[in-house]
Amino acid sequence: MSVYLDASVLVALFADDSLTARAEAYLREHPAELVVSDFAAAEFASAFARRVRERLLTADDARTAFSTFDVWTARETAREQITAADLASAAAFIRRLDMPLRTPDAIHIAAAQRIDAELLTFDQQMAVNARALGLTVVVG
Repeated sequence: MSVYLDASVLVALFADDSLTARAEAYLREHPAELVVSDFAAAEFASAFARRVRERLLTADDARTAFSTFDVWTARETAREQITAADLASAAAFIRRLDMPLRTPDAIHIAAAQRIDAELLTFDQQMAVNARALGLTVVVG
């Protein structure tokens, strides 16, 4: 089974934060085909850029993280492009109006469903919504 990594997990893997050890332990203890979408990669970059703007990280440290991320994803993950069908599914999820679903989360859920992958996220609300939409969440 494939495991789709959302941005919360990717940031934890490449930043020193409270979820880093948990992310590393999960990947070490549960070997699987890892999937990273182009959208998750963009959110990863945005999170590091925000840390630079907030002066929590230097620009050089962010560039190092980007480089390390690029090498890791090329070697260790399958890269997945977000499709128009993913965006249409995400919009349909949001239009249901029965759950508090943010657009980025809906896009990740749609992509994971399309490729028949489990979702690895540390975002509790996203995990609840993904499960409600029938997706298996392996960490939440």
